[in-house]
Amino acid sequence: MRLSPALWTRFLKRRLPTSLWGRSLLIIVLPVLVMQVAVTWAFFDAHWQTVTSRLSEGLAGDIAWAVESYRDEPTPRNLEVIADRAERSMQLSIALQDDRSLPTEQRRGALGVVDRALDHALASRLDDPYWFDTTRYPAYVDIQVQQPQGVLRFIAPRERAVATQAHIFVLWLFVATVLLMGVAILFIRNQVRAIERLADAAESFGRGENEPRFKPHGAREVRAAAKAFMDMRDRIQRHIDQRTALLASVSHDLRTPLTRLRLELALAPPFKRADAMRSDLDEMEHMIDEYLAFARGEAGEAPQTIRVRDLLTVAGDDARRAGAEVDLSAPDDLSASVRPLAFKRALANLAGNAAAHGEHVRLSARALPSGGLEIVVEDDGPGIPDEMHEEAFRPFSRLDPARNQNRKGVGLGLAIARDVARGHGGDITLDRSDLGGLRALIRLPG
Repeated sequence: MRLSPALWTRFLKRRLPTSLWGRSLLIIVLPVLVMQVAVTWAFFDAHWQTVTSRLSEGLAGDIAWAVESYRDEPTPRNLEVIADRAERSMQLSIALQDDRSLPTEQRRGALGVVDRALDHALASRLDDPYWFDTTRYPAYVDIQVQQPQGVLRFIAPRERAVATQAHIFVLWLFVATVLLMGVAILFIRNQVRAIERLADAAESFGRGENEPRFKPHGAREVRAAAKAFMDMRDRIQRHIDQRTALLASVSHDLRTPLTRLRLELALAPPFKRADAMRSDLDEMEHMIDEYLAFARGEAGEAPQTIRVRDLLTVAGDDARRAGAEVDLSAPDDLSASVRPLAFKRALANLAGNAAAHGEHVRLSARALPSGGLEIVVEDDGPGIPDEMHEEAFRPFSRLDPARNQNRKGVGLGLAIARDVARGHGGDITLDRSDLGGLRALIRLPG
């Protein structure tokens, strides 16, 4: 079966590491392992086999000499002389096993190279039947040759037939490889850690948290990217500060004539439209507060770990005061790290909208398997058409006919709520509730 390029690509994507650290490690480890296997294979093929073959030929030559010398004079005295010489100069132990025959079971070692080399050497030097075993004794090789008088048994040290120093080379290669890989991994880890710090700083800034302790580290390109991020962060922060200061000034300028009008209205004699004017002034002040809240966002407030049920209770109380029936469900042990005032305002906006357009409001929260949390605000009102869900989040958006245009508000409730949620690294989405109205879903990361 032949895999198409697309299938092969998908297979690699599923199997390869997804992190930069994992891929960098793979780039280092895989070539080193391939190189080590290739070098080891070349060593065994070109050196170890050659040395083993020559050692086996030398051992076979000594055995052939002993067999021929004994065949010329098969006496016990001559065997003693041959055995003594072989013991002293050839490291061979020789013994005659009278009236014995060769074993029928042939034992072969895990390294077939040794057996093949020794078998080939003995076959080229001996005319008599033979048998050998390279596995029974760890330090010796057992070789037996059939003779008319019995079996000549030769016990030779293993190093006479096998290049036993090969493992030293392999061990040295392994140790050197591990050391080099360790140094490379430490270096790569430092580079990846610098990128991770940059990603963490960007994530923190995206949640509205300032990271003054962040300093660029790592390679030149990483430091350049970090510096560009810091410059961008400073420009955005200056823009936010300027906008907040501007809106604060506008608020002061607008509140001054409003206060003057309130005083004049309070000092004026009663007249027919006094109550209507007071209501208009209250609505104008409410609009100014909404504008300021949207422009100010959540600047300057530090995150705190708060029980989610407490946040929902405050929002539920607001909805009850607006005349709605409220159902609340949330685990007692569920908590979140949020900016309390900003998040309470977001929930209050959602609960207020739900209470303003429905008679039944449901607040719920649950922990997500990924480690984050989910908060749901639902109502049984008219809802919003699916195609207008994103439109509802636009600042100053007032939807009609799904939401009554005569109700008080400036169209910033959902915009402020989404701004707060995104400032915490999450988001808000809208859907249809099983109560029949709107379902606002807040998801926050862990």
